[in-house]
Amino acid sequence: MSEKLVFRGAFGQQLWGRLDLPYAAPRAYALFAHCFSCGADGLPAALISRALAARGIAVLRFDFTGLGSSAGDFENEGFASNIADLVAAAEHLRANFAPPALLIGHSLGAAAVIAAASHVPEARAVASIAAPSHPGAVERLLMPALAELEARGHARLSIAGRAFSVSKALLDDVRALADAPQLGLGGRALLVFHAPSDAVIDIENARQLFDAAAYPKGFISLDGADHLLSRAEDAPCVAGVLAAWAERYIAVKAPQPGATRPSAVPPSEEETKVLVEEAGGGRYTQHIRAGAHTLVADEPLSMGGDDRGPTPYQLLLASLGACTSMTLRMYAERKQLPLEHVRVVLEHRKQHARDCAECETTAGLVDRIERVIELSGALSDADRARLLEIANKCPVHRTLHSEVVVQTRLSQNSAVV
Repeated sequence: MSEKLVFRGAFGQQLWGRLDLPYAAPRAYALFAHCFSCGADGLPAALISRALAARGIAVLRFDFTGLGSSAGDFENEGFASNIADLVAAAEHLRANFAPPALLIGHSLGAAAVIAAASHVPEARAVASIAAPSHPGAVERLLMPALAELEARGHARLSIAGRAFSVSKALLDDVRALADAPQLGLGGRALLVFHAPSDAVIDIENARQLFDAAAYPKGFISLDGADHLLSRAEDAPCVAGVLAAWAERYIAVKAPQPGATRPSAVPPSEEETKVLVEEAGGGRYTQHIRAGAHTLVADEPLSMGGDDRGPTPYQLLLASLGACTSMTLRMYAERKQLPLEHVRVVLEHRKQHARDCAECETTAGLVDRIERVIELSGALSDADRARLLEIANKCPVHRTLHSEVVVQTRLSQNSAVV
């Protein structure tokens, strides 16, 4: 799932970003700085952020000042303003969600992330992808436009076949940083990704970064990748390795054995409501909020959807299956039955009424749900028979068999067009 975010940059300008969210409550938040010729919606940023979100890490990716949809003029901005943008983005996460535990940067964005790390005290780990070893090394990339930068104060530059505008302020910042200490990570863990075949930033930069960093640190060689991670398999590979590595720095503490559970409280009004709305991406993709939880629904590719989540009927089966399993667990706990594990397999299909012996309807099609319950544990035949009876009394099962009234009305906020 992805949500659009708009926030104020360090100098008051409006910055556009996107927050990629996992379907459940995020385990941690991360901040992603794109390469200057890519943008927040560029393929590397989008694929890595979505892959991390699938692993429970929410990621904010945003356009630097004057790039993409963000306000301002990138031609008049320097490297220092990019660092300030990152600090402002971290502050937005801190104020509205949670501070970023993980900082990620690609190419020049990685140089900015490394420089900004000391200004984000909650960040515990930093990942650089195809980064120059130091902002001063960026001057080599600016050499083709050097004369125009000196003469006009701005110029068009192409990196890895993508053109963008740069300012002399960027060049001046790079030169000012040329003699500065290389890394100021303050004990934060560093993971360096780089491709041996990177034709834009030589892999020697990765060695220099790794050597300059204190432990804990790691290095991953992206064999066969290019600077922009253009191949479909490269960005997901980075995300998978990054998510596994970051576990030790972002893991949520598990409850201690024997810890008491919070007392049950009556559900609030918000907990009893479910919000469903179009996700804004995908033909049929729906964004679902249920209390503090988020889900997604979609149609399969065979039905013209994008297959980003279960279908409505699969969600219905999941509801019945979850209710069945929970009800059996509650009953077994109350009766102290040796029930070790419950597994429920469900299938929905349409069936001709004339082929359904137990159906009251005699014409047309009827909905048929098959539910197979697997019970593990040293249960007697009587225990199993009783648990089967209880399964048929779970609340969702009863709802499906009772008269259901669905009242529908248009919201007063419905637009008239």
